[in-house]
Amino acid sequence: MATLQAARAKTLGLPLGSAKSWGLNRAIYYAAAKRGFKGTGGAGPARPRGTRATVREFHLGDDKAYYVTAGGKRLFTIGGDLQKPEDFRRQIERRFGGTFREAWGEALRIVQQFPNQVLESPGAFYALVYRPRRDQLAATWNERAAGHRGAS
Repeated sequence: MATLQAARAKTLGLPLGSAKSWGLNRAIYYAAAKRGFKGTGGAGPARPRGTRATVREFHLGDDKAYYVTAGGKRLFTIGGDLQKPEDFRRQIERRFGGTFREAWGEALRIVQQFPNQVLESPGAFYALVYRPRRDQLAATWNERAAGHRGAS
């Protein structure tokens, strides 16, 4: 989810670092939604720990998230935590066992096949881009990563 969401954000114009922040943020958001959001509900976005930055609302098409500007970059936040590009590298890219560049290129190619209208709609993105491919991509990317680790 995080990789395709980051590719979606990049395709819709976010710089790479912000796109990776978006991808990780959306993966966290949808995982929480699946579990039923056990949080503060309605209290508004929490300011990220260790920052005085103002939390702002951002829309990627019809999807909404909160962000702060840090180091000149738009970094997304959820639950008082910033999703930084280095977090994406540690939590997502690392799982690919050295094959992330290949997976990233594939994710961009997939996402770029769709019109902005599909990419701007969270429901359409899920139904037309993510859901039909998630199992096959996960299997393919896991197999490549395992093969790469075995070849090292």
